Amino acid sequence: MRGLLLGLFVVSFSVFAQRSIDSHAFDYDPKAPLDVQDVGVDFRGAVGIYDFSYASPKGGRVPAYLVLPPGKGPFAAVIWGHWCWENSEFRNRKEFLDEAVALAPSGVVSLLLDFPSARPGYVADKDPLSGQEIDNLVQQVVDIRRAADLLSARPFVDPKRLAYVGHSCDAAAGSIVSGTDKRFRAFVLMAGDPADEVLIKTPEFQEIRKQFGPEKVDAYMVRHSLVDPAHYLPHAAPAALLFQFAAQEKFLTPERAKATAALASEPKTFKLYDAPHALNAEARRDRVAFLTEQLQLRATPPEAVARVPDLPQPPEPNR
Repeated sequence: MRGLLLGLFVVSFSVFAQRSIDSHAFDYDPKAPLDVQDVGVDFRGAVGIYDFSYASPKGGRVPAYLVLPPGKGPFAAVIWGHWCWENSEFRNRKEFLDEAVALAPSGVVSLLLDFPSARPGYVADKDPLSGQEIDNLVQQVVDIRRAADLLSARPFVDPKRLAYVGHSCDAAAGSIVSGTDKRFRAFVLMAGDPADEVLIKTPEFQEIRKQFGPEKVDAYMVRHSLVDPAHYLPHAAPAALLFQFAAQEKFLTPERAKATAALASEPKTFKLYDAPHALNAEARRDRVAFLTEQLQLRATPPEAVARVPDLPQPPEPNR
């Protein structure tokens, strides 16, 4: 949804009154074969990085990295979802790879997924109101749930200590997972999208509604309500939530971020950082501390966390 920050979500409250949620939109067959296909393996010291893919119930394959610590476990597990910043070289499963490797010796198995728009063969629809971004989110939610199936079936994983970390587009996906899948013990949601009820109050969106036409935008928004985080965040409990937002965002202001986080169930923590959308080292330290507490991990040495490179913040894409 970050690609629609120009304001394609403005609708009147009358349109919101018409919306309905398809409770089966994120269903899939949990007994279907995962059809895991190995690509290769690399090692950083004793930590293994396995490159593979599995079948998506929505079609195609999900490229992933599985990061394994030494030993037999059972280990805690984290599923990681990257941002979708258009001109970033890390808009794929590489974003959190160094962080996952740093956490591995503390007893963490990590599974890092490519978002649908980062997968081979993806073709972006140039019409921002086509609904492609909605379809991408639905697919990613299902693929995250399949990732949980994959991990839970491994004897070296403790299924009761499962967490999710998502940034930007994948924070949006994580918001939905938080209200639809109770296998997760904790969620870190980084710079995710505002709730629709927050968006409709912004003057930026009123202007774009005029530009594209109320009828077209309103029709889009009726469909978009399926992925509105406001439907899912209130039902995340008993999972714990850590919201991480950036104070230097042009559109996602601290006030709008706080209003969205306020909708979520308890327990939750809201943190704001003096950083751009990429966030910063302070956010990473807080993230590791949160996961350590929630998943009952051995402490990760501060120097190992400090060695994780900051995510570069590219300039705004040309449009």
